[in-house]
Amino acid sequence: MELANARSALKRKRDDAIEPFDNGTAATATTDASSVDLSLLEAVEKSQTTVEVLDLKTLKRLVLAFERRLRDNIEARLKYPDQPDKFADSEIELHEEIQRLKTLAGGPELYPDLVNLNVIPSILGLLSHDNSDIAVDVVGLLQDLTDEDVLEDNDEPARVLVDALIENNVLELLVQNLTRLSEFDPDEMAAVYATLATLENLIEVKPAVAEMVCERTKLMRWLLGKIKVREFDSNKQYASEILAILLQNSAANQRRLGQMNGVDVVLQAVAMYKSRDPKTADEEEMVENLFDCLCCLLMPLENKERFVRAEGVELMIIIMKQKKLAYGSAIRALDFAMTKYPPACERFVDVLGLKTAFAAFMGKIPMSKKNKKERYQEELEERIISLIASLFGGILRGSRRDRLLSKFVENECEKIDRLMELYIRYSDRVKAETERMNQLKLDDLEMDEDERYNRRLEVGLYTLQLISIILGHLWSSENPRMQARIELLLNQQRITKEDIKDILQYFEKNKEIETGVILGILEALAMRASSVMDTWVINVLHDKKVIGPPSLDQDVEDILGLVSLHKEESSRFHHGPPTLSTN
Repeated sequence: MELANARSALKRKRDDAIEPFDNGTAATATTDASSVDLSLLEAVEKSQTTVEVLDLKTLKRLVLAFERRLRDNIEARLKYPDQPDKFADSEIELHEEIQRLKTLAGGPELYPDLVNLNVIPSILGLLSHDNSDIAVDVVGLLQDLTDEDVLEDNDEPARVLVDALIENNVLELLVQNLTRLSEFDPDEMAAVYATLATLENLIEVKPAVAEMVCERTKLMRWLLGKIKVREFDSNKQYASEILAILLQNSAANQRRLGQMNGVDVVLQAVAMYKSRDPKTADEEEMVENLFDCLCCLLMPLENKERFVRAEGVELMIIIMKQKKLAYGSAIRALDFAMTKYPPACERFVDVLGLKTAFAAFMGKIPMSKKNKKERYQEELEERIISLIASLFGGILRGSRRDRLLSKFVENECEKIDRLMELYIRYSDRVKAETERMNQLKLDDLEMDEDERYNRRLEVGLYTLQLISIILGHLWSSENPRMQARIELLLNQQRITKEDIKDILQYFEKNKEIETGVILGILEALAMRASSVMDTWVINVLHDKKVIGPPSLDQDVEDILGLVSLHKEESSRFHHGPPTLSTN
């Protein structure tokens, strides 16, 4: 009851600040439209304060006034613990001093001096104040002091302030205060948002805070509780964003959230949108944040297992079938889940996901006004290609493998035609970018090898390589219809050894990608050269000692045997190695 009275007094004080404008001005303004409203002018005149120069002297005066009001409030509360009317005035004065400290955000260069004055512990101590309104004031102050716009060009002062805040337990205090704030009170609801904003600001200045706050506090558990709520509001949106930030670059946080049943909670949150679209742009952003969280969670192997157990594969397929706004996000989540995780690939086939995936592969992607962008369709295209490559890498034998391969035979091998269409498109892009970079070299604007490689990746080299891997899997299946179709298309498109070089350069830089499966595409090219593989390719393969994962040992043996055979054949040539046919 005492706290409620003190809070009421503080809220009345806030309301009183606007009364001269709400009451007096409204009355006089309506009496005579042509007369001068003297009371309004008087009120405005009184409200004008002298603008102070923000320097060290001003800083010391503000800090001294704050410390004095804080001391008065502590003394009043100790003297009259059961009589809130006796310490209400000191609380109002303390509130006003905290508001004045906000002016320091206008001079971030003074932050080191603020730290040296040893006032940070006093400010942070108020986050535990018995009157939550005072704690709310401090949260607002911290948000202002750490605002991104304020700290943008003040890196060193920002680091000094953030280090001091962390040293004085700001993370623990902010999260403890967060748990006692009620979102039914407008001021406290705003304070929740300000708390999340402050945490984001701290992470921006010091990225290590992302792991610190999860190690030291129960923030993750609070965020999970927030995204579980069915009703949408701005704080739920911000909670989803902060959770995504915490998971982005931290394997430790990804594992930690997985252990807290986080995979299941995030799946429940996205399941709300399996058959309906978000109603507003903010809600749409929240759904994207939730899928970002899910994809980050699916990085550690143990979370992929949790995803499969929680029927995440089934949920993503349902979302795809519903063809709502989350369609593309579901494909992305499946791509993350199935990469290097065969159980997810097997589950995908078992629950009839192939039909849905190959519909997207053939370009049957649902479009809406919100995602009617060429880049959106390309991103989904690339995700589906990656997903299919993962299926081939994760399902190596058995009836599931047969079902996957059969998709490329049905309807007169239309999916092989589509695959080659994509191959040519991405190959042309990579070639165009390579030519552009070669021109830069001629113009003395040379890029180093890593830059060149990254640029080629950006324009589609990675997707081109995945397409090549799929072609290799199809060829090595030894299905005569598929082999005949691939060979026909290779002949039609006049694939040259430069394409093979691109693929091999990729393997040289990315040893973790399955290498042995490229055998298929190399054999197809070799057949076009009258059963004599280009010696350059043989030498590259032999020199690089291409080795695939354990599951592809037989492919590796085959390719090395092929190398040996053609080395013997090439020794018969006296005038240089044979070249690939251009016919």
